[in-house]
Amino acid sequence: MSKKTTISVIKCDVGSLAGHHTVPKPLLDIGEKYLKKAQESKLINSHYVFHAGDDLELLMVHTRGESNRDVHKLAWDIFQEAAKKAKDLKLYGAGQDILKTAFSGNIRGMGPGVAEMEIEERGSDPIVVFAADKTEPGAFNYPMFRIFADPTSTAGLVIDANMIGGFKFEVFDTVENKKVVLKCPDEMYELIALIGTPGRNVVSRVWRARDDLICAATSTTRLALIAGKYVGKDDPVSIVRAQHGLPALGEVLVPFMHSYFVEGWMRGSHWGPLMPVGLKNSKCTAFDGPPRIVALGFQVAHGKIASDDDGAPMISDLFDDPAFDLARREAVEYAAALRRMGEFEPARLSAEVMEYTTLPKVLEKLKARFKPA
Repeated sequence: MSKKTTISVIKCDVGSLAGHHTVPKPLLDIGEKYLKKAQESKLINSHYVFHAGDDLELLMVHTRGESNRDVHKLAWDIFQEAAKKAKDLKLYGAGQDILKTAFSGNIRGMGPGVAEMEIEERGSDPIVVFAADKTEPGAFNYPMFRIFADPTSTAGLVIDANMIGGFKFEVFDTVENKKVVLKCPDEMYELIALIGTPGRNVVSRVWRARDDLICAATSTTRLALIAGKYVGKDDPVSIVRAQHGLPALGEVLVPFMHSYFVEGWMRGSHWGPLMPVGLKNSKCTAFDGPPRIVALGFQVAHGKIASDDDGAPMISDLFDDPAFDLARREAVEYAAALRRMGEFEPARLSAEVMEYTTLPKVLEKLKARFKPA
């Protein structure tokens, strides 16, 4: 067992109440029941169960390292049980993210999204966990660049001697299953050239350049590439460390003071504005959206989520704050403007992306009617 601390965030769409907008309490209760038992048996040290839109999110802190079979099997069992309950309740999309039938030692590549980070705890280790719904992993490219490479967003890149050397970005090509590491600021333009195509290239990890301290990890699951067809949007999760020679909490969050556009939204087929919301507003309703993102802040201490005197994990609902009202208003305005476009680009995604949706089935019957011009 590793002496380091591991933070694991594993998510899955196992079924939603009344369409694709939220996770009902019975499914959340299943996650809580299993994780509480796992904590009592010392498999994990602490946990928190929440949802982002219609995705069941499992936050676990333990000392077993990344890709641990027992931890991943725990998440798999939860999702299987929750999907069974969802089917009993006739919830919508029951088990839609579960693309394999048998657990093979690692939940990666089986449908659920995973972000994990193994760390050596510092004197104080603030952590932010992001979870998004109705979008794809590349949705984190823009804020990751702003947080770790853009001095107009992160002042520490200019005035903190521990950050002046910049950060290294691992970029994962989801189509060719390859990855490359680029250092900023040295290779900033090359980085933007890659991650400016978020549908293909995803920022998967970030390290501090001067000592390779791990700073961020993001899920990279592309459901359509696993299934070969549209089965739901990927709905990524991300873990970011803050403070003490890393971007401050406020610098981690400032990219979300304005909305920006991401792929996904209704039927995974549209551009939509990302809306930062508190947990109480993490439900995607208007045209199955707008796409939502939640952010949870906590401290890691002695291999656990720091807890209060009653043993409850101390979690801060970071976007439950009027500081993000402007972004929420922008998201509504942008959403209304895009919906005026109907099913015309640029509101709808490009033809290449639509190949993985149900649109090709609609167009198939027209093929025989095309004649040479």
